[in-house]
Amino acid sequence: MGFISVFFNVVLVNPMINILIMLYVFCFKNFGVAIIVFTFIVRGALTPLSVRQSKQFKAMASLQPKLKSLQEKFKNDRSKISSETMKLYRDNGVSPLGCLGPTFLQMPVFFALFWALRGTLPSTPENLTKLSGKLYFWLPGVYQAIPINDNFLGLSLGKITTDNPLPYLLPLLVGISTFFMQKSSSPPSSSQQESTQRMLLWMMPGMLGYFTLFFETGLALYWIVSNVIGIIIQGFVVGWSPILSIFSRSKSKPNNEIESTQVDTQNLNEEENSDEVSGNDSKDSGRSDRNSVKRIRRRAQRSKNRRDK
Repeated sequence: MGFISVFFNVVLVNPMINILIMLYVFCFKNFGVAIIVFTFIVRGALTPLSVRQSKQFKAMASLQPKLKSLQEKFKNDRSKISSETMKLYRDNGVSPLGCLGPTFLQMPVFFALFWALRGTLPSTPENLTKLSGKLYFWLPGVYQAIPINDNFLGLSLGKITTDNPLPYLLPLLVGISTFFMQKSSSPPSSSQQESTQRMLLWMMPGMLGYFTLFFETGLALYWIVSNVIGIIIQGFVVGWSPILSIFSRSKSKPNNEIESTQVDTQNLNEEENSDEVSGNDSKDSGRSDRNSVKRIRRRAQRSKNRRDK
């Protein structure tokens, strides 16, 4: 465990500390801009994987009709569905794990940045002394940049989020940006997986937004900018339909209800006319009329119940 900690610090945390300080110097000693530029660098390095992830997502979406036909064909044999699904993916060069690559690679960066921010913005003189041992002496201007001013748009990037003005703003933005990022990058799912995916779509943004309350504000800024960049990449490669569907669905719902009401009314009128004709041709017209009125009332009630739902 000690070896892993040393390796993690040497390979990720210490280089991040020096990169952030250098960016702070080049960005006119604005640590917020330095974090944003650092986020662009990280996302730029992951762009090939992000593009591949988007193409895999698009390919999986194109296979959905074939997947549904497999599920209908082998609906009573789950093992057969799994084997045929994997065969379909393999024959078309699609890997479900390919959609998760950038997400897995971002997590070590996320945790390393957490410790890098704490190391770059020390809160005590003892931590400031430890920071000097992590700096690369051959980098120009790093020692002169210490201590770092962490103010950005009225926020203290080195403090816990709740210690800043508007403490719930960044967690809310983290949750919203994560929701849209998941919506734009979630692979198509089968009917069995749809409920699980829907639960994760709402649960993960809420969890990350809640955890942000106990993280440094700079980490929340990094996550928001990273999500925005990821959404833009997904939009240009895959398309904007997953994002636009959120808004179009809410707009189209009233229209669908109106159309449903019109159809129900039309069907009701046709049934009334049909019942009237059959009632006139019947020998016992009085009984037929009463029965037809009851049927019309029952159907009208069912139509009203459907519209209420």
